[in-house]
Amino acid sequence: MSVRELVVLGTASQVPTRHRNHNGYLLRWDAEGILFDPGEGTQRQMLRAGVAAHDLNRICVTHFHGDHSLGLAGVIQRINLDRVPHEITAHYPRSGQHFFDRLRYSTAYRETVGITEAPVDADGVLVTTPSYTLEARKLSHPVESYGYRLTEPDGRRMLPDRLAEHGIKGPDVGRIQREGSVGGVSLAEVSETRHGQRFAFVMDTRLCDGVHALAEGCDMLVIESTFLDADEQLAVDHGHLTAGQAAEVAREAGVRHLVLTHFSQRYSDPDEFERQARAAGYEGELTVAHDLLRVPVPKRR
Repeated sequence: MSVRELVVLGTASQVPTRHRNHNGYLLRWDAEGILFDPGEGTQRQMLRAGVAAHDLNRICVTHFHGDHSLGLAGVIQRINLDRVPHEITAHYPRSGQHFFDRLRYSTAYRETVGITEAPVDADGVLVTTPSYTLEARKLSHPVESYGYRLTEPDGRRMLPDRLAEHGIKGPDVGRIQREGSVGGVSLAEVSETRHGQRFAFVMDTRLCDGVHALAEGCDMLVIESTFLDADEQLAVDHGHLTAGQAAEVAREAGVRHLVLTHFSQRYSDPDEFERQARAAGYEGELTVAHDLLRVPVPKRR
């Protein structure tokens, strides 16, 4: 049985708090696991969340500030300690190659697993697999930063009334899906497009074209909301978003499930992020993330 869910490992910006670990997010996408922005303490959070090194297939780092990357050393060494039997690919800004190298080889350990380094240096598609296309878009932050987006290929949804109208039943239903037509009836006549699921991960950034492109039409958008709206100038100065800005992006993009995260330690009331997101007009499903939360990706439309 396939599972598509977000496992939240940490939600703090800049520094961890007593209740929030540094960033870390695992997307389970069928048989694959994609780890985003492993900050300090991610290895321990994985244990607490029931996530094993064997669950990882890709690591995607948006940028090389410590709260998004200091956990790389521990995660990579755990991958090798556990002798993960499959190759793991790491994506990160090419301009931070020296940081990645330092984190990967920060201490002595026995390297037993192949980690393919696939740095990002421009907008575009990073990889296409049978179950998704992974692409990156540049964001606006004091250091080079990229957001990531997964798009499942579109499929077809069979329409029972159309099948019955054309007398197609039993084995012929499978046959028309495989071959494209049966007895002069085309697949298009008895089915409709089923749009693939779309997921986007947007961390430290000001509002920019990349944010909107990543969010467009997403079933789930995981996005930073470091500041509340009263501190919008701080957000602009430091390259971040407010809760209201993140919600406006989601509303305009038609996002179905908005996940807010990456909260400044200056705020003690997480409910205020939800209130401001709703005040910005977002009416879809909304989650203010906390550590060790599991959030299902919305079912296909």
